[in-house]
Amino acid sequence: MRDATPGTIHLKDYQPPGYLVNRTELHFLLGEEDTIVTSKLHLLRNTEGSSSGELELDGQDLELVEIRLDGEILEADRYELREASLLLRDLPEQCLLSCVTRIQPQLNTSLEGLYRSQTMFCTQCEAEGFRKITYYLDRPDVMSVFTVTIDADASRYPVLLSNGNLEETTLLPSGDTRVVWHDPFPKPSYLFALVAGQLEHVEDSFVTCSGRDVTLRIYVEEKDIDKCGHAMDSLQRSMRWDEERFGREYDLDIFNVVAVDDFNMGAMENKSLNIFNTSCVLCDPDTTTDVGYQRVEAIVAHEYFHNWSGNRVTCRDWFQLSLKEGFTVFRDAEFSSDMGSRTVKRVEDVTLLRSAQFAEDAGPMAHPVRPESYIEINNFYTLTVYEKGAEVVRMIHTLLGPDAFRAGSDLYFERHDGQAVTCEDFVLAMEEASGKDLSQFRNWYSQAGTPRLAVSESWDEDAGAYTLSVAQSCPPTPGQAEKKPFVIPLGIGLLGDAGNLRLQLEGEEPDPELEDNTHTVLMVDQQQQDFVFTGLPEKPVPSLLRGFSAPVRLDFDYSREDLCRLMSGDDDGFVRWDSAQTLAVGVIAEVQQQLASGGEPVVDPLFLQASIQLLQDPSLDPAMLAEMLTLPSENYLAELAGEGAADVDAIHSARRAVQAAVGGHCAQALEQRYRELRVEEAYAASGAQIAARSLRATCLTYLAAAGERGLELAQEQFSAADNITERLSALRVLSHFGKRADWEQPMEQFYKDWGHETLAVNQWLALQATMPDDAAVARVRHLMEHPDFDIRNPNKVRSLVGTFAGQNPVNFHRADGTGYRLLRQIVAELNAINPQIASRLLAPLTKWRYYSGRADLMRAELEQLAALDGLSPDVFEVVSKSLK
Repeated sequence: MRDATPGTIHLKDYQPPGYLVNRTELHFLLGEEDTIVTSKLHLLRNTEGSSSGELELDGQDLELVEIRLDGEILEADRYELREASLLLRDLPEQCLLSCVTRIQPQLNTSLEGLYRSQTMFCTQCEAEGFRKITYYLDRPDVMSVFTVTIDADASRYPVLLSNGNLEETTLLPSGDTRVVWHDPFPKPSYLFALVAGQLEHVEDSFVTCSGRDVTLRIYVEEKDIDKCGHAMDSLQRSMRWDEERFGREYDLDIFNVVAVDDFNMGAMENKSLNIFNTSCVLCDPDTTTDVGYQRVEAIVAHEYFHNWSGNRVTCRDWFQLSLKEGFTVFRDAEFSSDMGSRTVKRVEDVTLLRSAQFAEDAGPMAHPVRPESYIEINNFYTLTVYEKGAEVVRMIHTLLGPDAFRAGSDLYFERHDGQAVTCEDFVLAMEEASGKDLSQFRNWYSQAGTPRLAVSESWDEDAGAYTLSVAQSCPPTPGQAEKKPFVIPLGIGLLGDAGNLRLQLEGEEPDPELEDNTHTVLMVDQQQQDFVFTGLPEKPVPSLLRGFSAPVRLDFDYSREDLCRLMSGDDDGFVRWDSAQTLAVGVIAEVQQQLASGGEPVVDPLFLQASIQLLQDPSLDPAMLAEMLTLPSENYLAELAGEGAADVDAIHSARRAVQAAVGGHCAQALEQRYRELRVEEAYAASGAQIAARSLRATCLTYLAAAGERGLELAQEQFSAADNITERLSALRVLSHFGKRADWEQPMEQFYKDWGHETLAVNQWLALQATMPDDAAVARVRHLMEHPDFDIRNPNKVRSLVGTFAGQNPVNFHRADGTGYRLLRQIVAELNAINPQIASRLLAPLTKWRYYSGRADLMRAELEQLAALDGLSPDVFEVVSKSLK
């Protein structure tokens, strides 16, 4: 194993900084061999911190050229250079510290700090990248006003950007350009940004609610200038929506977005200078799928919303990361719901939670929404912090109601503007604005794991009384064997023969002003509770967890007939979808047992008939119907199987058998819907067109699973398609269900036509990584030698390697272990190049305890990684926790 074990950082050890940085002046001299950074820090001793005159500044991979205090060269005995810091001694209460450092962005493959992306300079400073630029208090609770000067060769770098407003542009005698940017709003170092390069831009404007004109610019390479329209429209919609929904107005004269191809994340909310992965801002029908268009809209909104929930009010320390991320994910989900279908958006979010976040909760890296400790903070940009954090905010919204929640968010922003605060501060604002006690609710922030609700029923026909008994529990997680009860809002309805019944809880007075009392939210806050509904004319079928009112697992013994009733008759879209998923899980499990016993698979006729009825239901939006017809993923089915019980080959075979049975039984209805939904108009990323293409792809998948007719239609679709969405959906069907002769020529044709477009090539790589045939591992290795693959580019790695390990379970989990070996070798190589990406690729291996007959093989690869010399803290943390 590595020579030294990295230290663990604990929330309980938080101490305020000894000094504050009132003003930060930075000067960059950008060069081709190295870059010289001069920083001037106006320091002031913090009355809330330590009274010592010592100050330790963070610094990594820096060459210290010069250091001055109040203009004088600092004596050697008053500072000490350490491996990752600069220790200063005997500082006065107030002073000016000047440092000159030399860095080499061209050699910075970690893509943290200042680095080169192709011919551009750019930065990524969240979470701890600023320390790779200059010595600084690189922590989120040190907020400073930044003034940034950049000198660069005008011919190479005509565009020079940083945060805030542009104050000066000068042509120097040397031929370099000098620009000065000033951001009047205090910010932590993680929100600093710099971009320099040969870039073009599109420009538009936005008039705020108070009448201010804001210039909006999106900077891209010249070849991509025609792909910015959708992102600009999304930005303008986001700005208007945030004013109307949350009362938040933009606060500067300019808002810049830059697209960068080499980027570890999706995008970054740097104050007034958002830096985006190209995949999250560029849109074109030939290179961007429907899902891609929706993703761009959501991410543009997410980063813009951070201007308040993250920038104007930021987090005190990285344990509070969900303070900004969970809240902002909730905000962007609400935005996307208002822009499209609220139910479909909810289903998409729940699918991600159940298939990935619940697995994270059950794995070795499980942690609360507000973690108690970490070794490497980059490992905690997780689904728990983001998606589960958003669910926690959503539950507060449910408990308080929309008006009180808005009052709470207004109070939070007004009280803490310009501050670095905690999750507790957010909850306190919600309490004070609403008058609600959220003491017990705080368990959601401090306890890890996915709670489970076990629900049973009893019916008293004579009294017309229906009782639901609810028991909550939460399994042990690392470091937390016992859990206190959560406050769980449980959305509930009762379905009768003619529709949803009116509800009357025993002991509560009916509300005469309530027009719709067919649904309510029960507060489950004890380990065991009974809820009695009275005055019912018939025994109902319970509609539980409506709208996915809480991120929990729900156990209720539904019959298949009851699930079919909910699928067709309930008035809650999520419950209808969830019932279809639950029914499908049971049917696939039944077929899996049949195959295991050597029998022929026989799919329950009730399920086949339900599928026909869904296809023939005119009330269903095509996008929602596509979601209801889509079978649970193989990864989700493996996770449901439980520890040591997931048989990937059996799950794959059973799911395929069910697909084939539905495709055969429903062939006529499937082909009819497929043809009816063909879009004749020119491509548009509109809700109606996206819904139509989504259902067409679902129908085509079932038809191909059943036989040659689906493959014929896929060939026709590929040849006729005028957009990448339909090209890829046809190619996916051909490569997943056809023979090599079916997909080889279209696959080559796709690359021939679109190999010049990076975004299209990335999707071409990802598609081949998911192919379920036996050649998958060899294909991935072969594609890693392709001229368009670059292991230093995170998008390429995610598209090929990440997709293979995460979305091709039958081949990643090959019995010979070659899938595991491939991932281990790539992680080992990336450990030295980009540790952040290396650690994130490891997630599939961390689930080794789940897989029957594979656990020893998976663990062996983790042990080989653990034995590597020079293991980064990022990879070390994931590997060591996985092996415990």
